[in-house]
Amino acid sequence: MSCVVEIRDLSFTYPDGHKALDHITLDLAHGEKVALVGPNGAGKSTLLLHLNGILPRQTGEIRVSGLDVSGKNLGRVRALVGLVFQSPDDQLFSPTVFDDVAYGPIYQGLPAEEVRQRVQEALERVKMSEYSSRVSHHLSVGEKKRIAIATVLSMKPAVLVLDEPTAGLDPRARRTLIELLRELPITMIVASHDLPMVRELLPRTVVMDQGRIVADGPTATILSDPDLLARHGLEQ
Repeated sequence: MSCVVEIRDLSFTYPDGHKALDHITLDLAHGEKVALVGPNGAGKSTLLLHLNGILPRQTGEIRVSGLDVSGKNLGRVRALVGLVFQSPDDQLFSPTVFDDVAYGPIYQGLPAEEVRQRVQEALERVKMSEYSSRVSHHLSVGEKKRIAIATVLSMKPAVLVLDEPTAGLDPRARRTLIELLRELPITMIVASHDLPMVRELLPRTVVMDQGRIVADGPTATILSDPDLLARHGLEQ
């Protein structure tokens, strides 16, 4: 099976000297849904921010759909990597939901009719079609998270990257989001502390700690190892 994301020997150190990534090697095959788990400070968010070049690569290699994640390719890579931040307010800034979801396709220079079609399709995917004219900042946290996902789906990405997608959601909104992510036919990597969601939604789990990958395998196997979880700050 071909890979949509290929990471080889990736390391990254912040200006204060903290080494956040330590020789990370990881592949994501087309269609895989993968969890990224570990304690706070493990390097999960730092890794996600490398996938579309928000953090510049220092050493190692990253390729997305065969493209090197580097300066000359960043525009194309950022269309391929749909990054959804933990807080939807970091992603929603336009006057209406339509404008938020249309921003990426407009930035790509697509014609107006294709932009409208992409917005409609993306909102249908997240079951928010009727919210097109609403003001994003007046929505609930769960609704905002679904709109944030729509803003990246409108770019037709090759991989969807989510950082703590269920954080701050009430049980109903959490269930709605899990079902939405289950239905999306797209390669997905999800950083989360929500292990019940991981068990239910993501067949493969990668465990990080202190900037390294310490385990990688079937979710059922990883989450059934209490000693492994305890060593790396995780609980069932």
